[in-house]
Order: sequence, then C-alpha cells, then structure tokens
Amino acid sequence: MTTKNDLRQILRAARRDHVAALPENMRGLVFHRPPAPLMEMLPEGETIGLYRATPFEAPASSYARFFFERGHTLALPRFSSREAPMEFARFTDPFDEEDLEVGPYGLLQPAAEAATIDPAVLFVPLLGFTASGARLGQGGGHYDRWLASRPQAIAIGLAWDCQLVEHLPSEAHDQPLAAIVTPTRIYGPFA
Repeated sequence: MTTKNDLRQILRAARRDHVAALPENMRGLVFHRPPAPLMEMLPEGETIGLYRATPFEAPASSYARFFFERGHTLALPRFSSREAPMEFARFTDPFDEEDLEVGPYGLLQPAAEAATIDPAVLFVPLLGFTASGARLGQGGGHYDRWLASRPQAIAIGLAWDCQLVEHLPSEAHDQPLAAIVTPTRIYGPFA
C-alpha cells in the first residue's frame, strides 16, 4: 500500500516536472482570474484567504490581486514560530507585497503587527487531490487543523492537472475541500 509520504514524493516530482515543462508565458496565463462557476460559490464581500505559492505550487497571486480589486479583504497564513499554530493575518498589498516579512518557514507572511482575521473562503495549496475533494498537503497538518476548528469556512484547492490521483489514504483529521480548480477544470462543488 502506498503511504502518504510515498505519494508526497511522487507528486512533488510530477508537479515539478509539469511546471518545468510549461512555457514561461503560459505560467502567467493560468490561474489569472477565478472561473465564473467558482465565483458563484464565494459570498460577496467576505474575507478571502490565500497563500504565497512556492515555485511549483499553483500560483495564487493573480487571485489575490483580482479579489483585492473587487473589494475583498485578503488574508495570508502567518506563523509566530515553527511550533505555533497557523493563523491568518490581513494582507493589504497584493501588488508590491510591501506588508510582508519572512516567517519561520522562510516564506513571506504578513508582518507581526498585521491584524489576525479568519477568512470565510480559503484557497489552499496541495500536493494531490481526488475528483471527490480529498486533499493531500505537505504533511504538517496546518490547514487541516485550521479548517477543523472553522467548519463554516469554504476551502478551495488550487492545483495543476497532474496532481489529480484516483485515491488518497484518508485519516480522521483530513479535511475535505469544497472544490478544486485546475487550469482546465473545476471539481465540485462538493456537499
């Protein structure tokens, strides 16, 4: 039986190879604007949580600019230390990102003085997903714990098509997604 850690290694390699094969100009076109059916799932004016993509993750920066221009409050994950739980803090500059600082994991995050807020809609990164809304993350459990404590939040995955798998091992703490968006398709919404 393939374990989650085995799948993470396989999917990281597949994602890396997929992104490396994309022409540079194509990378700027994908995930530029949320598709219309997805917009129907999003309550007007609600706070939107996003993430700062690593080089091979599905990019969320264009979505941040899109929602900011539509008047939504934005939030990004923030950690006060590696041992601290993930929280979300206000993100006010999706164009220049002047309000971000390097966090304990080496990623840009809102500065310590940025207000903590809970997004109603959360776009989440992932390594793998199923057509029924299961998600495989990096293995830290940060998003699963955050979503478990806020069951009313709408969680939407952003992924490359190559990250679709037929089955994922499931554990009690795994939180399903409401939908997944890839460059070619929307999976969901799921009940």
